[in-house]
Amino acid sequence: MKIKVKNTELECFEDGSFALQKDDVRWVSKEKGKIVFDEQNRVCFDEMKTTSMHYKSGVGEGFCFVYEGNHGKFQTLIWVEYVSENIYFELIPIDFEEDFEAIYWPGYFEFDHCSKEWITLLPHMQGLMIPNDYENECTRLNFDGQFCSNGAYMPWMAQIKEGHGYIMMSCTPWDMGYQVDHPANGPYTHVSMRHLSSLGKLGYRRVMRMVLQESASITSICKIYRQYAIEKGSLVTLKEKAARSSYVDKLIGSAILHKGIKTHLSKECEFYDHEHPEKNDHVVSFEDRAKEIEYFHEQGIQKLYLHLDGWAEPGYDNAHPDYLPACKKAGGWEGMKKLSDTLKKYDYMFGLHDQYRDYYKSAPSFDENFALMQKDGHIFEQCRWAGGAQSYLCASLAPYYVKRNFEEILAHDIHLEASYLDVFTCNEPDECYNEQHKMSRKECLEYREACFQYLWSKNILPSSEEVNDWAVRSQVFAHYGPYDFMLRMPDAPRLGIPVPLWNLVYHDCVILPWPMDHTDNEDYMLYALLNGGAAYVDKDGAYPNIDGAFEYRKKALDEEIKRYRIVADLQQKVAKYEMTEFGFMDGDYKKQYSLFEDGTRVEINLNDNTYDIK
Repeated sequence: MKIKVKNTELECFEDGSFALQKDDVRWVSKEKGKIVFDEQNRVCFDEMKTTSMHYKSGVGEGFCFVYEGNHGKFQTLIWVEYVSENIYFELIPIDFEEDFEAIYWPGYFEFDHCSKEWITLLPHMQGLMIPNDYENECTRLNFDGQFCSNGAYMPWMAQIKEGHGYIMMSCTPWDMGYQVDHPANGPYTHVSMRHLSSLGKLGYRRVMRMVLQESASITSICKIYRQYAIEKGSLVTLKEKAARSSYVDKLIGSAILHKGIKTHLSKECEFYDHEHPEKNDHVVSFEDRAKEIEYFHEQGIQKLYLHLDGWAEPGYDNAHPDYLPACKKAGGWEGMKKLSDTLKKYDYMFGLHDQYRDYYKSAPSFDENFALMQKDGHIFEQCRWAGGAQSYLCASLAPYYVKRNFEEILAHDIHLEASYLDVFTCNEPDECYNEQHKMSRKECLEYREACFQYLWSKNILPSSEEVNDWAVRSQVFAHYGPYDFMLRMPDAPRLGIPVPLWNLVYHDCVILPWPMDHTDNEDYMLYALLNGGAAYVDKDGAYPNIDGAFEYRKKALDEEIKRYRIVADLQQKVAKYEMTEFGFMDGDYKKQYSLFEDGTRVEINLNDNTYDIK
């Protein structure tokens, strides 16, 4: 079965596989769809009774396949839009109530040629490029590549060969993900889409959009998604956010200072030091933190944002969401207000770390009935972080806890201009099967965004751990949006070549602070410049050697201040401008450039750690 719409040809075969062709470049689906119910039980689409038919509407045409089996009935639809030649893939439940682990469809495209010119682009954290001949293996991503997590800041994947490429985007990303298979040295990279059950069911129509492009590049692929983001209304720029709050302009160019107050490690947590128990509890007073603020002012820093961890009585990562009052030993509410007043005196910004997913059993209001419940009634538990035994809070309650806590903080006249709600844009969306507060992944994200919107209602700029496509409308900044390798040891194998896919789409929408570490071979400041981002001037990690907090990478504070100024000067020029282009120079992955909407060009050379700003 074959149709042609303008320059795009779609050919479907009886087993449900297909091929696409545009401008004499052919993309052939090599993997048949399959349903995985569990490790022992899986069914390929072609094992089911199949009915195929031509599909045509007023806006496009293609082919429909209806599949029937012991587990139910569903259909797949592949069609080409007349006006755009975009190809749509739809997975539609008809009578399919069976619980499943994942449905893999559409499968990967044939992409087997050992060449550096054949590349795969993955929005894994800031971005990843895998040439087909890349030396390191890549077979599993964070959160198994689940969309709406840091395994995929944006819900798409792309490939380019012989200068032609495609991007496959999920229009319904809440219960979807992608997977990658790249063996060491290639000669191929296979990527494909995966559908998760939604509260145990297929539930609703899943839609993907594919765009074929000639003369494709890293930049042009990202700009296709940027246009889609504009179309769906998720692209809200910093200019628009600055019109809502003057604090946005105040934050741009600020030195990012990340400090803590109280550390308390419970005996059952993973990081408890049994050999040196005295190291498990530590308090720095609010007064001492205020003295540090005085020091930065004396150094002539005009703009600063203090991100404060562990400010409450329980200590960092303890007793959430019941995190009040302010730490008594550090000075209590009075001491915290004095710190706030010191920041206000110098027109600096103040933000607090808070957490509304980890649900600690030590919290006075802990009630297992409000923890996330899996389908079998099981309540997730772990004892990894400082506060010890915990579950996850159902996000349906998170907006109420945020309101309760921040109303109390503000009642003590703490001057907040920004604040940080941990993990919301990093961790995958949750499901909850408790009938009292049943919640889909999509609803989970809506509850998380409601927390951000509450902060906006108080003129407090929302921040979270990382960035994500679903949060761009509300989020102003993040803890970071780094390349994957930055959170690993320097000698750890890299999954691919770092490329700024996120910033090519959303640079002018969210402020990203960058780590300023310097390893033996690489200066991370260059990436901050390349991406036109913000800079940490001093950052204390909450846990040793976690999330890129490696002490040996830090420089002397006076040197960090000098480096911050270089990055901040550029950020204040380009923060509100689109990153219009990115590429490599002289065919060398370590020589990169970025171009911004105002004409600023940044070149970095990671071979000798030099840069040039034009």
